Amino acid sequence: MPRAVKFSRYGGPEVLEVVEVPRPKPGPGDVLVRVVVAGVNPGEAGIRQGVFADMWPAVFPEGQGNDFAGWVAELGDGVSEFAVGDEVIGYLPRRAQADYVVSPADVLAPKPAEISWEAAAPLSAVGVTAWAAVDAVEPVAGDTVVVSGAAGGVGSLAVQLARLRGATVIGTAGPDNADFLRSLGVVPVEHGPGLADRLKAAAPDGIDAFVDTFGQGNVDIAVELGVPPHRINTLADGRAVARYGVRSRAQEDVFTPQLVAELAELVAKGRLTVPISTVYPLEQVQEAYRQVQRRHTRGKIVLSLVPPAERPALAAELRTA
Repeated sequence: MPRAVKFSRYGGPEVLEVVEVPRPKPGPGDVLVRVVVAGVNPGEAGIRQGVFADMWPAVFPEGQGNDFAGWVAELGDGVSEFAVGDEVIGYLPRRAQADYVVSPADVLAPKPAEISWEAAAPLSAVGVTAWAAVDAVEPVAGDTVVVSGAAGGVGSLAVQLARLRGATVIGTAGPDNADFLRSLGVVPVEHGPGLADRLKAAAPDGIDAFVDTFGQGNVDIAVELGVPPHRINTLADGRAVARYGVRSRAQEDVFTPQLVAELAELVAKGRLTVPISTVYPLEQVQEAYRQVQRRHTRGKIVLSLVPPAERPALAAELRTA
C-alpha cells in the first residue's frame, strides 16, 4: 500500500504518522506522480501546530508537505504535455509527503535529468521563495545586499540569486557557517547582539537592500542602517511590514511552473546550488521536523521516499509499464 504522512490533531512532530493510503487516481487534466523526494519546511510546522488555524484550518486526518519531485506514473484524460516516466517538480500544499500525489498537469515543471532529486524537490518552495524575496528588493550590479539567515534553506539560495544579479552580498549567520557562506561568494557576518555595528564595518559605503529570512529584529536593523523600506523584504516579520511599510513577497506571490523550470535550469547549468543538509527516509519525518524547527540548518532538509539504490529500477519499470 502507498504511504503518506498524516496528522489527526494539532501538535508537535510527535503527532505525525506514516500511514497506508489508497493509491489515488488522476482526474481529467491531472497527473499521478510517484514522489521520489519531498521537502521539509518551517512553515509546515506552524500549520501542524495550529498557528494558522484561522487562515488554513486542518481537515483531519491532514496531510503534510508542499514541494516534491518525482516521476509521472499515470495520466488523466486530456493530458498531453507529459508522458509516463517523465521527471517533474511540483508544489501541492499539505499533500507532498506521500508515495503518490495527484497534481494538475499545468502546475508541474519538468525536472532536468542533470540535477539530483534532492536538489530538485525544494525548488518549488524555497527556490521560488528566495527568488521572490530577492526580486522584491530589485538588486542591480554594484549594490550591496544583506541576507539574514543566509545559511538556511531560503537564505542559501537568496544569496546566490542576488549575486547572479551582480550584487555584493553580505550574509548573516552563526560563526560555524562562515566558511560555507564564503564558498557561495558571500561576505559572512555573525548574527546576534552588535549586528548593526558589524554590518556597518562590512559595508562602509552603506547597504542598498536587505532580505530578511529570519525575523527577530532584522528589519529594525535594516531601517536603522538607512535601507529604504521599499528595498527591504521580510519573510518572517509581519509586524515590521505594518510598522515600516517594507515588502513581504514570498512563494505564493510569484509561483509559476515556468519560474520553477527556470530555477531548475540554473541548477542544471551550475549557476545555482541547492545545499542539502540532511536526507531522511520518510519513516523519520518526525526527526526531520525536529531538526528544521531548531532553525540552525545549513541548506535544506528533505525526505527520501524512494531509496537511491531503488530509483533506476523503479524508473525503468514505470517507463515500460
